[in-house]
Parts: sequence; C-alpha cells; structure tokens
Amino acid sequence: MDAALQKKLILSMANAMISHAEELTALDQAIGDGDHGLNMKRGFENVLEHVDATAAKPLPEALKAIGMALVMKVGGASGPLYGTLFMSLGKEIPPQPSLDDAARALGAAIEAVKARGKSDFGQKTMLDVLGPVHAAIADGASDLASTLPVIAAEAAEATAPLKAIRGRASFLGDRSIGHVDPGARSSALLVSAICSNFGV
Repeated sequence: MDAALQKKLILSMANAMISHAEELTALDQAIGDGDHGLNMKRGFENVLEHVDATAAKPLPEALKAIGMALVMKVGGASGPLYGTLFMSLGKEIPPQPSLDDAARALGAAIEAVKARGKSDFGQKTMLDVLGPVHAAIADGASDLASTLPVIAAEAAEATAPLKAIRGRASFLGDRSIGHVDPGARSSALLVSAICSNFGV
C-alpha cells in the first residue's frame, strides 16, 4: 500500500472521529463515562499531527504508530482497546496485503481485543461490529467497499437491545438496554471511513 493511500485512510478515519465526537459523547453519556467522543477525537487529533510521517511508514509500522498514539492519548478503556486493535493489525498484516491477509490479520486483532477487554461477541461492545465485518471479509463477500459500511452500521444499531456485560455500561444492568454502544458506533464509523477510499 503506498503512502498516498495510507494518508487518505488516516485522514478519513481521523475526520470521522472528529466530526462525530459530539454524537459519540452523547451515546456515552447515556450508558458510560460520557467522554468516548472527546477521547477518540483527542486520539485521532494526535494521529493527524503525525500523518505524513505515519503514512510514509510501511503499512504494518503505520498501524502500530496509530495504535500507540491511541493508547497514549485516548482515555478510559477505549485507548487500550483501540490501541490493541491497530497494533495487532500492524503485527499481523503484511505491507501489501491481499484480502485473505486482511481477513486473517483482523481475525487475530479481534482475538487480541477480546483478550485485552476480557470480552466476547454479544456483550454490547466494539466487538459486535468487528465480528460481522470480519465474517464478511473472510467469506469474500462481493463489493465489500459498499457492503461493509452497511453491515457495520446495522451491527452497531443491533447493540441497542443488548444488555451490557462489559465496561462501565454493565454497571447499569437492564438500564443499558435501549442504547447503541458508543464503541460499536465508533467502530462502524471507522469501517465506513476506510471503505470510502475504495470506490464507493
């Protein structure tokens, strides 16, 4: 993957987090600390500060750099979880990945996020979006650039009727039901931002 495309992908992800910060914070105010949007915005603003240097790195190193920035700048549980996601992707993916490479790397990164958060699918977290997205990639679904954003958005909305099992939202018990998980929503936004660079 060349530096120009990597820069476009980084800019798209950062702009998505920054422009949706208020929405993500509002979702988190309902069932969490109320700072998810602001935290993700701060993390990706830091990523933007180094966008040219990061984009010039080989893809694995660029992903690791993004992950490290998120660990350092995003507060709460989101920093370690998103940092783990990006750093694990960087560890697993080759510089010029095929679709199979991407599926395998995302699968490994999901397992790393599960281990970091001691969580699993169906527990009202970012995993509930990453799982269906990974399944679609692994299955070789057609026209991924247009189908993945839909799959991700629907998966995020599908967290609303779930009862939170992990994270601060779990403290609310049944009162967490009826709200979209902010981590699931931010994951869906990142998927959509990435796909927007591939001919949608």
